[in-house]
Amino acid sequence: MIELIDGENLPEIIYEKEIQSDPELLPELEEFIIELAKKYNLNENKLNSLALSFSEAASNSIVHGNKFDINKKVKITVIVYENKMTVIIKDEGKGFNIDSVPDPTKPENILKDNGRGIHIMRSFLNDLRYNFTPTGTEAILEINLK
Repeated sequence: MIELIDGENLPEIIYEKEIQSDPELLPELEEFIIELAKKYNLNENKLNSLALSFSEAASNSIVHGNKFDINKKVKITVIVYENKMTVIIKDEGKGFNIDSVPDPTKPENILKDNGRGIHIMRSFLNDLRYNFTPTGTEAILEINLK
Protein backbone atom coordinates (compact mmCIF):
# COMPACT_ATOMS: atom_id res chain seq x y z
CA MET A 1 0.00 0.00 0.00
CA ILE A 2 1.16 3.50 -0.73
CA GLU A 3 -0.17 6.80 0.48
CA LEU A 4 -1.02 9.26 -2.25
CA ILE A 5 -0.74 13.00 -1.87
CA ASP A 6 -4.43 13.29 -1.03
CA GLY A 7 -4.00 10.72 1.76
CA GLU A 8 -5.93 7.97 0.03
CA ASN A 9 -4.34 4.51 0.27
CA LEU A 10 -4.56 2.31 -2.79
CA PRO A 11 -3.10 -1.08 -3.65
CA GLU A 12 -0.17 -0.94 -6.01
CA ILE A 13 1.08 -3.54 -8.46
CA ILE A 14 4.35 -2.91 -10.30
CA TYR A 15 5.62 -4.49 -13.51
CA GLU A 16 9.04 -3.78 -14.99
CA LYS A 17 10.83 -4.47 -18.25
CA GLU A 18 14.15 -3.26 -19.63
CA ILE A 19 15.53 -3.39 -23.17
CA GLN A 20 18.53 -2.16 -25.14
CA SER A 21 17.94 0.90 -27.30
CA ASP A 22 17.20 -1.15 -30.39
CA PRO A 23 14.10 -0.16 -32.39
CA GLU A 24 13.69 -3.81 -33.42
CA LEU A 25 12.68 -4.51 -29.80
CA LEU A 26 9.74 -2.07 -29.90
CA PRO A 27 7.19 -4.77 -30.87
CA GLU A 28 8.21 -6.72 -27.73
CA LEU A 29 7.55 -3.64 -25.58
CA GLU A 30 4.26 -2.96 -27.32
CA GLU A 31 3.12 -6.53 -26.68
CA PHE A 32 4.10 -6.13 -23.00
CA ILE A 33 1.95 -3.01 -22.57
CA ILE A 34 -0.99 -4.40 -24.56
CA GLU A 35 -1.07 -7.58 -22.47
CA LEU A 36 -1.10 -5.53 -19.26
CA ALA A 37 -3.85 -3.28 -20.60
CA LYS A 38 -5.94 -6.35 -21.42
CA LYS A 39 -5.24 -7.87 -18.00
CA TYR A 40 -6.74 -4.78 -16.37
CA ASN A 41 -9.70 -4.71 -18.76
CA LEU A 42 -9.04 -1.42 -20.53
CA ASN A 43 -11.79 -0.95 -23.08
CA GLU A 44 -10.76 -1.00 -26.73
CA ASN A 45 -10.55 2.79 -27.10
CA LYS A 46 -8.38 3.22 -24.00
CA LEU A 47 -6.23 0.24 -24.95
CA ASN A 48 -5.60 1.74 -28.40
CA SER A 49 -4.89 5.17 -26.89
CA LEU A 50 -2.40 3.70 -24.43
CA ALA A 51 -0.75 1.49 -27.06
CA LEU A 52 -0.27 4.38 -29.49
CA SER A 53 1.00 6.76 -26.80
CA PHE A 54 3.30 4.13 -25.34
CA SER A 55 4.75 3.30 -28.77
CA GLU A 56 5.46 6.98 -29.41
CA ALA A 57 7.11 7.52 -26.01
CA ALA A 58 9.17 4.31 -26.22
CA SER A 59 10.32 5.19 -29.73
CA ASN A 60 11.25 8.70 -28.57
CA SER A 61 13.33 7.17 -25.77
CA ILE A 62 15.29 5.01 -28.20
CA VAL A 63 15.64 7.57 -31.00
CA HIS A 64 15.91 10.93 -29.26
CA GLY A 65 16.86 10.00 -25.70
CA ASN A 66 19.41 7.24 -26.21
CA LYS A 67 20.29 8.13 -29.83
CA PHE A 68 20.06 4.45 -30.93
CA ASP A 69 22.98 3.57 -28.59
CA ILE A 70 22.41 -0.15 -27.86
CA ASN A 71 24.67 0.18 -24.82
CA LYS A 72 21.98 2.37 -23.25
CA LYS A 73 18.79 0.94 -21.79
CA VAL A 74 15.14 1.87 -21.83
CA LYS A 75 13.36 0.86 -18.63
CA ILE A 76 9.59 0.47 -18.46
CA THR A 77 7.79 0.58 -15.12
CA VAL A 78 4.03 0.06 -15.00
CA ILE A 79 2.23 0.90 -11.77
CA VAL A 80 -1.39 -0.20 -11.50
CA TYR A 81 -3.57 1.60 -8.99
CA GLU A 82 -7.22 0.95 -8.27
CA ASN A 83 -8.42 3.42 -10.91
CA LYS A 84 -5.43 4.23 -13.11
CA MET A 85 -2.36 2.83 -14.80
CA THR A 86 0.89 4.80 -14.77
CA VAL A 87 3.57 3.89 -17.31
CA ILE A 88 7.07 5.30 -16.81
CA ILE A 89 9.47 5.05 -19.74
CA LYS A 90 13.00 6.00 -18.74
CA ASP A 91 15.92 6.45 -21.08
CA GLU A 92 19.52 7.45 -20.38
CA GLY A 93 19.38 10.64 -22.42
CA LYS A 94 20.09 14.21 -21.40
CA GLY A 95 16.48 15.32 -21.79
CA PHE A 96 15.01 18.22 -23.72
CA ASN A 97 13.38 21.55 -23.10
CA ILE A 98 9.66 20.82 -23.14
CA ASP A 99 8.93 24.53 -23.66
CA SER A 100 10.88 24.51 -26.93
CA VAL A 101 8.71 21.81 -28.51
CA PRO A 102 6.50 23.57 -31.06
CA ASP A 103 2.72 23.35 -30.76
CA PRO A 104 1.73 21.52 -33.97
CA THR A 105 -1.75 23.06 -33.91
CA LYS A 106 -0.43 26.58 -34.48
CA PRO A 107 -0.45 27.66 -38.13
CA GLU A 108 3.28 28.42 -38.20
CA ASN A 109 4.06 24.86 -37.05
CA ILE A 110 1.63 22.86 -39.22
CA LEU A 111 4.39 21.62 -41.53
CA LYS A 112 7.01 20.98 -38.83
CA ASP A 113 7.83 17.37 -38.02
CA ASN A 114 8.53 17.73 -34.31
CA GLY A 115 5.98 18.21 -31.56
CA ARG A 116 3.28 16.01 -33.05
CA GLY A 117 4.01 12.96 -30.89
CA ILE A 118 3.71 14.86 -27.61
CA HIS A 119 0.52 16.52 -28.84
CA ILE A 120 -0.99 13.17 -29.85
CA MET A 121 -0.04 11.54 -26.54
CA ARG A 122 -1.56 14.41 -24.56
CA SER A 123 -4.82 14.06 -26.46
CA PHE A 124 -5.04 10.29 -25.81
CA LEU A 125 -3.93 10.11 -22.17
CA ASN A 126 -5.34 11.43 -18.92
CA ASP A 127 -1.91 12.85 -18.09
CA LEU A 128 1.51 13.11 -19.71
CA ARG A 129 4.50 14.62 -17.97
CA TYR A 130 8.26 14.40 -18.02
CA ASN A 131 10.79 14.05 -15.24
CA PHE A 132 14.35 15.06 -16.11
CA THR A 133 16.91 13.40 -13.83
CA PRO A 134 20.72 13.23 -13.78
CA THR A 135 20.47 9.62 -15.02
CA GLY A 136 17.93 10.12 -17.81
CA THR A 137 14.50 11.28 -18.86
CA GLU A 138 11.25 9.75 -17.68
CA ALA A 139 8.08 10.03 -19.75
CA ILE A 140 5.16 9.43 -17.39
CA LEU A 141 1.93 8.33 -19.06
CA GLU A 142 -1.31 7.96 -17.11
CA ILE A 143 -4.61 6.50 -18.19
CA ASN A 144 -7.72 5.92 -16.13
CA LEU A 145 -8.79 2.30 -15.92
CA LYS A 146 -12.51 3.08 -15.65
